[in-house]
Amino acid sequence: MTYRFYGILGAVGAACALGIPTSLAAQDLITRDRVGLPDAPNTMTFRLTAYDLYSADDATRMAFEELFTQFITARPDWKIETQIATDNIGQEQARLLEQARAGRGPDCAMIDSSQLALFKSADILTPMNAHWTTAEIDDLFPYVRDAVTNEAGELLAWWWFTDLRVLYRDTRLVPDAPQTWQDLQTAALATAESGKEGLLFNGGRWEGTTFDWLAHFWAQGGRLVDDTGRPVFAEGENREKFLNAINFYKDLVDTGAAPPRVTSIVNYDEFNAAAAAGTTALFVGGNWQYGQLRGTLPAEDFAAWAVSPIPGPSADARATGTGGWTIAAMSDDPEAVRICAEMIREIYSGQSNAIQGLLPTSAAQYDQFDAFEGPEFDVFAEALVDGQARPGVPIYPEISNNIQIMIGDVLSGAATPQEALDAANAAVQAAFERL
Repeated sequence: MTYRFYGILGAVGAACALGIPTSLAAQDLITRDRVGLPDAPNTMTFRLTAYDLYSADDATRMAFEELFTQFITARPDWKIETQIATDNIGQEQARLLEQARAGRGPDCAMIDSSQLALFKSADILTPMNAHWTTAEIDDLFPYVRDAVTNEAGELLAWWWFTDLRVLYRDTRLVPDAPQTWQDLQTAALATAESGKEGLLFNGGRWEGTTFDWLAHFWAQGGRLVDDTGRPVFAEGENREKFLNAINFYKDLVDTGAAPPRVTSIVNYDEFNAAAAAGTTALFVGGNWQYGQLRGTLPAEDFAAWAVSPIPGPSADARATGTGGWTIAAMSDDPEAVRICAEMIREIYSGQSNAIQGLLPTSAAQYDQFDAFEGPEFDVFAEALVDGQARPGVPIYPEISNNIQIMIGDVLSGAATPQEALDAANAAVQAAFERL
């Protein structure tokens, strides 16, 4: 099945049929802080990221404008007051959690999958079972279903897309997919010697840095926490594996296989920009960037780019992080919860995956949309076999924050790997005692 939009004319026609003036339907239904008529009697507040309805990518933004226009014209008595979250995931999610605990949070919000456990444990999410069937919930991938439900089986959020990290390479310089850390370093050094930057990856202070790096820790079988949720990454074999992974990053920078500026990279868009500028031939990025590169690069340049699994310490030991975003209701008003759930169903779950090339969390959706038939999805499916989600425990955000600090300190030379690991562990253990 191919998903098709009604288009702007169809959306305007629907608006007129529902009594919304044409001028408003075309020009004023979507603003920077609102979807719907300004004087609509009912309001749902929605905090979202700037990657879809407010995307800097024109095609993505226009597609979501059509979806939201169709959605709100079918509900002329409602408006959605939008609140745009910043790119700093950790700070933004902490602020959202604090506001929700104080009763000042939005009715509906996007919650990063890495933070969902905190919101669940705070008991501030409103169950949405009434808006999904048991079969639909059961069709979610097991790790997704476990994350969005509680022990009572209540659906507390909808994980609307998952993702994974892969290695992007310009086959004109890196024709063969690196299989090991050593292969990757050798290939990166070769591209650097040709005048490129070498391997680019996230190394600044944000969640993406931790998540991308964890692939190297997980590939060795490392564990961040034990079965009780206690941090164990600095103990026994985990400590050795942790140091192996951070030393791999350090060697990349020390040898020139990766540029020092990786310590300031906090946005995947930088990789797209570097590819477009022709300054890189290798980067670790998200699966969604494949479609972005297709829309950004000239056809002949895009044809030279390929994706492959992230190399591990050996060819048969590799991993990739599986992340993504959820949407949850936080309102005491059943009607606001209903609008939140209907927005998820009609805009985000399925349709938006196809628009942006984001991997669905439900097996059935892969067959529903032609957007998931490209050869790159075979690579993504192969990589997902080694996929690993962040542990759904309340201490994870603190672990992530300290891994970010650790990576920055090591790559900048401010601390040795051992010193940085000990400092990270001390901070995490102290935080764990406070939970």
